[in-house]
Amino acid sequence: MELSGNRVTLALAGTDNFLHVDRDDFVISLRTFEGGIERAYDTGCISPAYTVMKSSSEVLPPYYHYLLKSHSFISGLQTTVTGIRDGKTVRFDNFADLILPVPARKDQQAIADFLDYETARIDQLIEKKKRLVALASSYVESLVDRAISDSSLPRKRFEYLTRRMTRPVDLNNHDELVRLGLYNRGRGIFKKPAADEEGMGASDFHFIKSGDLIISGQFAWEGAVAMATDDEEGCVVSHRYPVFRATDSIKTAYLLGFLRTKLGDFLLNDCSRGSAGRNRPLNAWRLGKEKIPVPSIALQEEVERAVVAHRKIKIKTEESIEKLNEFRSALITAAVTGQIDVNKWSRRGHSDAKLDAIAKEMEA
Repeated sequence: MELSGNRVTLALAGTDNFLHVDRDDFVISLRTFEGGIERAYDTGCISPAYTVMKSSSEVLPPYYHYLLKSHSFISGLQTTVTGIRDGKTVRFDNFADLILPVPARKDQQAIADFLDYETARIDQLIEKKKRLVALASSYVESLVDRAISDSSLPRKRFEYLTRRMTRPVDLNNHDELVRLGLYNRGRGIFKKPAADEEGMGASDFHFIKSGDLIISGQFAWEGAVAMATDDEEGCVVSHRYPVFRATDSIKTAYLLGFLRTKLGDFLLNDCSRGSAGRNRPLNAWRLGKEKIPVPSIALQEEVERAVVAHRKIKIKTEESIEKLNEFRSALITAAVTGQIDVNKWSRRGHSDAKLDAIAKEMEA
């Protein structure tokens, strides 16, 4: 917990009041209204905040594993729990009100086998796509590592390589402003609701230009660093996100790559650390005083090309993975509700055609 910053629920009072769970039991969890009912894969104990259900003789757990997490089931369950809020569990009575299909056991097994095979194929394809992005990311890291490994490289203060942007936005002169935020762990930029809907003053936002380096004031130590592209041109960010514009002596893509190396991560962590060892907001002034190794422009440009290629691969891959997940969800719902004949579907190659189409879109 101390190393990761995450909170873990600990059974400090003991497990005397915990519930026994057997393999293939089903569990109503706190997030059931969003993600369906969970299937237990091991024997053990579970918090009394959950509800444990044992299958009847008509139920084949592999089939109901898919049914109870399908989109159609979750939609039906949500209609029985009006007004539900985060942290409130679904009661067994809510679940018991639902009418579920009960195919013959041989049909349940056929559907489960079909979905095991098809979802495994989709999951493997998703994993391959994720590895492609990881390889592109590793290539960028290797280039930057090679660039900074030369101990004879000149070093310059961050404040001499960049200019911090502080021009506020006049919200009165803009009808629609798109606000940006940063994912942590180096995942990039996302768009938030329009800034003018929040009633915040002009001093709270700053304009972004393509090529600007954006660093999270709150989560820089978690890798929340990104470079704006043409897609973010003209958007705004909160004053909590320090924005830097590179001078002619440095490439923004190189700075981005450097800040995502172990050395850059240490630097950001050091500039975001309090006296008690707890992480705190980034000290932009302190970051400006840090000295950064500056390789040749040729090597910086090589890093820039790799960063641009990585971003394109990442965007295409994320779009492809989203479509694969949508197809996976639709296929499960169609199979468990009898909308498709799983035997004919397989023989006719419907999945192959769909997966090929998604893969082809990524290559375009």
